[in-house]
Amino acid sequence: MVGSSDITDREWGISGKNIEDIMEALQVADQLSTDNVLQTLKLLKVKILNNKMATSLCQKVTDTIVDYLRTMKPQGELEELCTGILTALGFQSPGIVIFKLWDRWHNNLPPNCLLIAVGRLIFFQGCPDSEGRARIRNQASWTQSIKFPALRLGCSPPWHTVLKALVISVRKHLDLGTKEDEIMDITQEAASLKAYLTLRLLFNRWSLKSNNKVTEQALVITGHLFFLMPPSKLKNQVNRLTRWLMTLISAKVVPFYISQCICQLTEALALSGYGGINLESQLENIIGMLFEQLSETVKDSDSLSVQNHSLALRSFYNLIQLYNDQVIPLIRKNMQTSDPAKIVSALQVFMHVFQEVPQTEQLQSEVMHSVIIMIQEDLKPVQKALLNFIEMLGQHDYLALPQGNFIINYVIRLSESDCSNEEDIQILCSKILQMVSLPKLITLACQPSNTLAFVLLSKTATKMALRARSRGQVPYLSSFHLSPTQFISPQKLLTHLVVLSVKPYREGEFGVSSLRLLYALHPITSLHPIINSSVGQLWMKKIPQMLQILDDHTEKNLNQEEWEDRLLQFSSQSLVAIDDDSWLEQLIKVVLERINYFSDDEEKAFLYKFFGFTLRTSRNMKLIKMMISSILQTVHEELQEREGIAVALSIVSMKHLKIVLDQLQVYSAVLTDKDSSFILKLMKEHQRREWGLVCNIIYLSYSKIILESKGDIFTHLDGILAMVLQHYHNCIMEKDKNLKLEYLDALTKLTNILSSHPMAFQFKFPQKLEIVTFMMELIREEPLNSISSSIRLKAMNIIIDFRKLHPLMELEERTELLRTCYKSVLCLPSTEVLQKEASSLQEAQATVDLFRETLQSLLRLMETLIVEMPSRIQHCLELLDTWLNSQKDNERERAMWCAARILGFTAKMNNFGMDIEFSRLGRLVRLLALRCQDPVDNICFLSAQAVYSLYCILLLQKQMGRKKQGLWEEEGKNEVYSANVFYNNTFEIAKAFAEYFTKMQLTTLVLTAMEGLTDSRAKVSLAAAQLMSAVMKERGRDMIKIEEVVEGILERLNSQLEPNTKEETVRAMCLLAGNNTHTVVPMLLNKTLPWDRTNLALWKAFGNQRETTISVLQLLIGILERLHSKEETKEMAFQPVAVTCALYEMLSGSLCQEAVQELYPRLLLAILCHLYWVIEQNVPQKMVVYSKEGGPGSKSKPFDPTSCALEVVKLVFSAAAYDGVVVYGDQHCCWDLLSCPRFYYIGIMDLTSNSWLPVFHPSGIVKTCEPAILHRILNLVRSLLYSSSYHWKILARAFYAQLLWHRSVAQTLGQDLLVNLIKWVKEPNLIMKEVGLRGISNLALHPGQAESLKGQVPFLKDLLKNEARVTVQAVKSLRNIICHGKGEDIKVVFCSISKQLCPLINDERDQVKISATSALSHMLRHIDKFKPRLTTRREIYTFLVPLLLSIQDNNTEVVKACGRALTEWTNVIGWSSLTQTFRHITLSDHIQVNTSKTQLVGDLLFQSFGFLKSSQSFLRAAAINFIALTVKKLNMSQIHEDDVELLQNAIGNLRNDPVESIQSLVNTTLKKIDEYINFRSISTSRMSQISNNILKVTGIKNPERKKRLFRSVKRERDDDNQKIWRWLQSPLNSLRNRYSGRVKDIPHKSGNSDKQSTGSQVPTSESPPTEAGPAAK
Repeated sequence: MVGSSDITDREWGISGKNIEDIMEALQVADQLSTDNVLQTLKLLKVKILNNKMATSLCQKVTDTIVDYLRTMKPQGELEELCTGILTALGFQSPGIVIFKLWDRWHNNLPPNCLLIAVGRLIFFQGCPDSEGRARIRNQASWTQSIKFPALRLGCSPPWHTVLKALVISVRKHLDLGTKEDEIMDITQEAASLKAYLTLRLLFNRWSLKSNNKVTEQALVITGHLFFLMPPSKLKNQVNRLTRWLMTLISAKVVPFYISQCICQLTEALALSGYGGINLESQLENIIGMLFEQLSETVKDSDSLSVQNHSLALRSFYNLIQLYNDQVIPLIRKNMQTSDPAKIVSALQVFMHVFQEVPQTEQLQSEVMHSVIIMIQEDLKPVQKALLNFIEMLGQHDYLALPQGNFIINYVIRLSESDCSNEEDIQILCSKILQMVSLPKLITLACQPSNTLAFVLLSKTATKMALRARSRGQVPYLSSFHLSPTQFISPQKLLTHLVVLSVKPYREGEFGVSSLRLLYALHPITSLHPIINSSVGQLWMKKIPQMLQILDDHTEKNLNQEEWEDRLLQFSSQSLVAIDDDSWLEQLIKVVLERINYFSDDEEKAFLYKFFGFTLRTSRNMKLIKMMISSILQTVHEELQEREGIAVALSIVSMKHLKIVLDQLQVYSAVLTDKDSSFILKLMKEHQRREWGLVCNIIYLSYSKIILESKGDIFTHLDGILAMVLQHYHNCIMEKDKNLKLEYLDALTKLTNILSSHPMAFQFKFPQKLEIVTFMMELIREEPLNSISSSIRLKAMNIIIDFRKLHPLMELEERTELLRTCYKSVLCLPSTEVLQKEASSLQEAQATVDLFRETLQSLLRLMETLIVEMPSRIQHCLELLDTWLNSQKDNERERAMWCAARILGFTAKMNNFGMDIEFSRLGRLVRLLALRCQDPVDNICFLSAQAVYSLYCILLLQKQMGRKKQGLWEEEGKNEVYSANVFYNNTFEIAKAFAEYFTKMQLTTLVLTAMEGLTDSRAKVSLAAAQLMSAVMKERGRDMIKIEEVVEGILERLNSQLEPNTKEETVRAMCLLAGNNTHTVVPMLLNKTLPWDRTNLALWKAFGNQRETTISVLQLLIGILERLHSKEETKEMAFQPVAVTCALYEMLSGSLCQEAVQELYPRLLLAILCHLYWVIEQNVPQKMVVYSKEGGPGSKSKPFDPTSCALEVVKLVFSAAAYDGVVVYGDQHCCWDLLSCPRFYYIGIMDLTSNSWLPVFHPSGIVKTCEPAILHRILNLVRSLLYSSSYHWKILARAFYAQLLWHRSVAQTLGQDLLVNLIKWVKEPNLIMKEVGLRGISNLALHPGQAESLKGQVPFLKDLLKNEARVTVQAVKSLRNIICHGKGEDIKVVFCSISKQLCPLINDERDQVKISATSALSHMLRHIDKFKPRLTTRREIYTFLVPLLLSIQDNNTEVVKACGRALTEWTNVIGWSSLTQTFRHITLSDHIQVNTSKTQLVGDLLFQSFGFLKSSQSFLRAAAINFIALTVKKLNMSQIHEDDVELLQNAIGNLRNDPVESIQSLVNTTLKKIDEYINFRSISTSRMSQISNNILKVTGIKNPERKKRLFRSVKRERDDDNQKIWRWLQSPLNSLRNRYSGRVKDIPHKSGNSDKQSTGSQVPTSESPPTEAGPAAK
């Protein structure tokens, strides 16, 4: 600790004087700068470190430093320097520093510097200075150093340092022995007692239950205390300690400190030799905590996590020393849980303590049981730890136990090559497996169940065998014979390794591993007492060569066949080297056994070859016969097995042909010899199947022998064919279908190989003709109504195979053969029928596949015939005529298939001339076209091919004819069409052949095809309809006899046609109508209404094609325009109604939106005019002209002419893609208006653009339609404004007026616009007036127009006293002129109309009242922008009382309108507080103010007198209520008697009012006035608040003289306006409360935003004013 310093002794002496100077400086440290103090302390520290000081001087310096710490409380670097000085002083006089802790600190802790210094002094007791160490120990006795009772809650970290150092120091020195007690000044017993007391104080005084540094240090201190405490005391504290540690674990304390504490506890208890009862009772909890600590992740970068894991394991080690029997079950318990983390921890613990556990049989059994349970659970995270544990068990011979096999199998499963295990797991598995004995390991490797682990097992076995060889411990193969039931035999081992080598790259190393293991075991074979030693030499030579081949190749470039041949040659050479028939016999038995066992096709195929090569090696004829007989008796259910047997026999035949043929002949006796046949001994249900399998094996063997033979077999072949016939004719079984199939299937294998062998054509086989004749008999025997078997197919295939062999068939025989095959195939049922008769889907699919194969077989025969007879094409087609016209689908299909083949062959000929004629060309074209839609899809495909071939023939004939005439040749035309074009495409067929027919032929073709519409076969009728449609599309304008065609189509449509046929027929009619509109449409319109479904379907189809739709719509619009332009008659015309019905159908399902949009304006006006016309007709009651079918289960909906026309209007919008207009009309009741003659014009205007909506909201047609559409409508209506037809005129003017809403329309019309509107307004017709005013109102919306309309204000003002709707429109016109006008003139305009507008606020007509009030709110908002002055404000004042009275109306719309108007009124006048009141009437806001004006109250009361004489009872009641609530707040005793009398007289005049409620209200009011004269009644109802605020606004104060209320009222000055508004605030709130029961929170609009207001009901005597609630701030 003594360091060097930059300060030399020349600057500082060693006398105390310099120290004194420093002490004096520190005593006035508060007067020095921080830098000076810092420098002084540094110099002092250097002085102390470099000089030995006297004790007195040390005492003085220590006192000075401690006083400095006490007073200055330094921080940072100053604090560190003080700590260093005290530490340096302590090294010279430790007692002085330590005893400073006993100073009086006034219930505070000593300074941190002092505590840290003491802690450091104690820590440094372990320094090599023995003298200093003894001195410090002597001074730092436990009692003198620290008084433990001083410890308390909240101790600072330096205390922890002191205590920790003291405990560690005492423990270290006590460990030195009893001789050191004197040096320590403390005995071991005293230290134990102090430690126990310290532990108690830690628990009692400190709250150690949270995760912090104090808790961690407390755990460290506690752990050291365990070794100092008396064992008995410690054992008593175990329960408390356990609970505390569990609490700290829950608090997430760092695991290291928990584990360290538990480890120290267990070690301390282990040192005592007995843990005690408490520890035993807490074992489960402690072990649980330890497992929890072990589950923490170990991070190598975190030393604490590493130590935590080590300490936890050490704790287990300590516990196992104390309680082995109790701890082991608890560890096993965790091993058997489902938590992987706990299992891994338990395995780690068990491995750590395993060496200390006695290895008893019970323990072994229990451990194995636990391991087996973990294996059965097989948790992925546990595998690695479990393998480590198993490896340890293997080291203790646990794998040799009976349960060891289970564990070994588990290890093998983990080592399987297809498992996605980690590399270290594979390594662990390999280590474990090396603990197994070599014979057992090889036996395991050869077990089929361990195939996936073979690579690892074989490598391990190879390594063990080579290691044994290197040690001279050669494991002889003969030892395998000693335990045949335990270990594998040499034959099985050889077979298994060779078979696995077949796929050398399987899993990467299968072949290499097998060969290397075989190579490692060759000494075993060489030293066998029976086997010749040359085998080992052979293997040492051949195996390395094969391994080199595998190294030089990959799985992709290795020739598998060559490799298998090499393996077979290797095996054969090995067997030759063995040269032991007994060993060979055992090997063959092993191979046969493995053949029966294995399921892998490739390996089994190799085994059959291996068998053949093995048997071919033998020279023992008896053995060969016996083994051939044996292999023929093996399982042969599967084809692969039968082929394997045949291959094995063919390999044997290469060296022993005669023996093989003889054995096959002997074996075939079971087919014909009833006495010796084993087949008859089987169960009857298996006999036929076995007969067929035996037959299959025999014929398949013959075929394989033929392939391998170099020609020797052909000398025996005719005899074999004769024997083949005998097998069937002399069959021991009944010859049923299944037996025939088995027989033919087997024979087919023989004939296929025979016909393909090049040497077969060099021999004659007399038995061939017999077999062909026999096959034809089998074909004839087959039923024509089913194809349940493949007998005819196989028989035809056999005939085809024999066709090329000698002797050849004659022509007559070929013809008979073809006829037989045609009849057998063409008469078969259709595939649909065949599938339907099948019992399952699998059987159905098999039947279809069989049928297709049969056709392919017939195809090969036909191709041969066509090649031999190319000039017989016409004859072949005539031969098929019967089947082409058959009513049976299946026969037509086969015939069409043949026809397509014949025509296809003819079309490909390059040398045919013009002499090839089709005498039935027209009939053939029609037939082929209809067959393109035949019920059988294959017929459609074949027909398309046939049509294309026929088209090519005709085209080539035409080209050749033109070439002969020297004309230009059409090139590339045949490339336009193909079979794919014609497939299911009657239209293309008609287009391709259309040029070959005349007009009469076209018409005749249509009339003929029309007959096929009613055909019972749906596809045929559909094809007929498609042909009609296609012809009409291509040459519809060339049709003649239109009327006959139309009537014929209608007649058949009215019959029961198939849906698809009917649809296509309707399409044909649509095409006909498109090409002949003026003939077809009138015929359909003249049909009687309501139309049937057929006519409706036709009209709907007319709307599905653009060309037809446009043509028909133009004609229908013309009819409507022409009829409605005539002079109206009282009698309703029939044709316009029919037109609407037609339009309903056409537009309801329109797919040609563009067509409708093209005629949209004209169509819309025509149908709207028709609607106007039809609603004015005298339609008979319940007249139905159209019936709309409902959905499933619902009735049809009838329509009269009006409803039908109205629906057509909606459909016009929808068809033109303007569905928004329809939705808009539904929402605004436009359709109801259009249905009423009186309101029709309103419906037109509202549908165009609703004027009732705010002016800034577009709506209806104007909003939805594009400007271009609007201009198109405008151009149409302008020509009809002065039409002679009243209907057209009303319609045109209504449209014209509403279209003016759109700016582009208004700008387009020019100056004559206003002239037309004024002219309409001046007409006597009220409808024309309203329409004209609507136009003026819309015109005023546009910039510039409002200014030009100001001159019409007087004219419009005179219209305010007109009929209601005219008045409303006049109000709207004035509103828009003012709201959209610019400049100061609008105030003049407003003043000019205010006197006429004001009475309308209280008009009896609600519509007028609402319109006027709403218009007023809009006007006031706009006028407010121009700062209205006195004149304008006077006019505005006149609206207040009418609005206040009208707001009590029963109509909520009136109330909302009044609320908006009053809101704008308060904004203009400047009464801002009331603005919020009117915007939301439920708002309470009472403001108490005092003013000095009374004239306004009298003015308002006087104005309300006028309403007492109103003819409306509501206004009279409202006026009385207003007066009553106003005077309620007046101090009537201060009002002049004349004014009171005037007030009473005005009210008293209504005592005899005809309305009783008003009389009651009058009496109540007069009575209240009398009471008010004497005293002031307190009421906060809404109208009383009005009167109260009026008094406050007017400033009535209770003067000495009485004031006059009614006199000549002068308007207040502008500067008084701020006082006037206040009287309204509280009364309006009272109004709210009084009428909120009737109208609550009604939304209304203020400015441009929607708000809410509240209306009220007429006040009565039964509903007196109520108190207002408290004001809401």
